[in-house]
Amino acid sequence: MDFSLSEDQRAFADMAQSLFADFCTDEKLREHDTSGQPFMQQLWQQCVAAGLHSIVVPESAGGLGLGMTELLAVLEQQGKALAQVPLWQQQVAVAAMAQFTAHAEGVDGVVQAAMDGGLIAVSLESVVASRGAPLMLKGHKLNGSLHAVALGAQADVALVAAGGEDGRNQLVLVSLKAAGVERMPGMREDYCAVADLHFASTPVLAVLSGNALEWVSERAIASLASLQQGATQEQLRRTVEYVTERQQFGRPIGTFQLVQGQMADGYILAQAQRTALYQLVWRLDQSLPCAPQAHCVRAQSNELGLKVSRVAQHVHGGMGVDVTYPMHRFMFWGRALAVELGSAEHHLEALGQWLADNDNLGWKYDLPEDR
Repeated sequence: MDFSLSEDQRAFADMAQSLFADFCTDEKLREHDTSGQPFMQQLWQQCVAAGLHSIVVPESAGGLGLGMTELLAVLEQQGKALAQVPLWQQQVAVAAMAQFTAHAEGVDGVVQAAMDGGLIAVSLESVVASRGAPLMLKGHKLNGSLHAVALGAQADVALVAAGGEDGRNQLVLVSLKAAGVERMPGMREDYCAVADLHFASTPVLAVLSGNALEWVSERAIASLASLQQGATQEQLRRTVEYVTERQQFGRPIGTFQLVQGQMADGYILAQAQRTALYQLVWRLDQSLPCAPQAHCVRAQSNELGLKVSRVAQHVHGGMGVDVTYPMHRFMFWGRALAVELGSAEHHLEALGQWLADNDNLGWKYDLPEDR
């Protein structure tokens, strides 16, 4: 199979790579780490000016109206650069609102503000909660709490999953300036601001219709996997470069069989995840069912990020734990990406349940078993 990007898709990747290269050198990342800023605000303004925040937003809402493949090309470059900006959250949220709210009162203003660079917090915590939804929607009011929501203290609105009165999760849009909202800010280990959000009979702006939650969840999984793919590629590249130069017992440690095997295992994991990710993104762009593919990609991405980052830290030895050296950031990003949208075990269980409920030939095909 040919996984090459088209010329136009490559142009998006090149634009992103050039932009991130200016703002995400090791020195500038170190400055951001110690600045206390919630995210890279200057870089975010440049992303908005370049239109990178509107790739999958429909043209009717002021976006470019392109597909997930174009967004994947940009997010891989973002992952490589460790660029702390909310690219996927903004446009997936806006695209969902444009498709599933039918211009509900107040939503058009939220969309316009987001297209101008305003922030939207996104949380799907209720989807993967192991003991019931932490956030409940009764009537048109929210009650409950969400934890460590990225940019929850900086955003004016949030798109969140909430348990409904019928036991099903729904996507709702809520103003974080409304009555009954309490925000407790903090900082995630990858230097992105987060906040715990508490809702007490908070009125919602809109309840998204149809399969909005599934639509957003699958694109969130693809986006996180794209970031993980990019971060892992760069982490492996830097690690291979290091073990080629670092000498022990008179020869490069990259010539040791154990180190070679660890690097090969990381490369194999990255290629396996990349294959599954590209299949998922293609199916999303073709409007094909994607539930089992999404669960598979999420489980692979969790394994990829955690295993490769641990190995990379290990072979760097003392340099790996020195926070003045850049390698620790990949560990922080890998862990942060792995905890969003549920663990590998959660998604493997969901994949197993899907296989039990469907008579298709595994998750790879769309045909029934008898065909």
